[in-house]
Amino acid sequence: MTTDLPTAPKISVIGAGAWGTSLARHLANKGFPVRLWAFEPEVVEAIQRKHENTVFLPGVPLPASLMVTGSMEEAVDRLDLLIFAVPSHAARSVLRQLGTLLPYAVPIISATKGIEEDTFKLISQVMQDVLPSYLHRTILVLSGPSFATEVCQDQPTAVVLAGQETSRVRSLQGLFMTPHFRVYAGSDMTGVQLGGALKNVMALAAGAVDGLKLGHNARAALITRGLTEMIRLGVACGADPKTFYGLSGVGDLVLTCTGPLSRNHTVGVRLGRGERLADILKDSHAVAEGVRTSKATAGLAHRCKVDMPIVQAVCAVLFEDKSPRLAVSELMERAAKEEAEG
Repeated sequence: MTTDLPTAPKISVIGAGAWGTSLARHLANKGFPVRLWAFEPEVVEAIQRKHENTVFLPGVPLPASLMVTGSMEEAVDRLDLLIFAVPSHAARSVLRQLGTLLPYAVPIISATKGIEEDTFKLISQVMQDVLPSYLHRTILVLSGPSFATEVCQDQPTAVVLAGQETSRVRSLQGLFMTPHFRVYAGSDMTGVQLGGALKNVMALAAGAVDGLKLGHNARAALITRGLTEMIRLGVACGADPKTFYGLSGVGDLVLTCTGPLSRNHTVGVRLGRGERLADILKDSHAVAEGVRTSKATAGLAHRCKVDMPIVQAVCAVLFEDKSPRLAVSELMERAAKEEAEG
């Protein structure tokens, strides 16, 4: 099976949140024919009428060449490349629709940063569950420190694309590259996905630290120990620990735990200030993936017998009404141990 793409590949982006829309815009601006599928009729209408995703990416003009549709059949008709950017909680149901509409092998890039809540599976594993077997080796994953708004402002951004076949990764790597958007190649799909998912959980914790006004020392310690937990779980799941020192690991972790554009960090800040999770989530159209991912991560850690005290503390705050200040105190008062232990 060839890994070569046509000179002007027909690209479909499934999922019109901020990240999916920014990727569609990026590729359309490079001159590729791009179709963007949106679940929400109001998003389709806004892009068709105003050339702007007023719901998830307001204030960002979209090229007139970018086609948007609410029809899955229309979105994937005769495509050469599919980019999947659907929130993790909806991934399986949308993939079931896609599976019946892709009669031939095409590259599929997962740009979703999350873990399925009920099964604790990565999105590539959900794809393998649902999609026909001839598509399994065509699956790749894209992750890294990449706020959608900054990508749309042509701010310098670097991400990593990982897949099973080096030739396919190399081909698609060049497809995305611009002077402002750099793509590195990788092969550790498990590590890249875990890095992109787990950093959202740590961003909730870092936000809570900031909401409590506990200072820069505390946030730095939280990020560092959070990375340790990410590596611990990654190794248990078969990932290369070196992946977590790259863009999809420490790169995305630092960005999401410190950047004011991070939805997960913002949710954490509001939790630290004493707001209730239900009230916070009511205020936002956008998905804070870390909320669902925290529960999935705790389940995966339990299955793998991996100790993740920060993740457990986040879950206690989110789902057991534990005070964020008490959760931080309990983390600080744990028994003394070696830094490299466990």
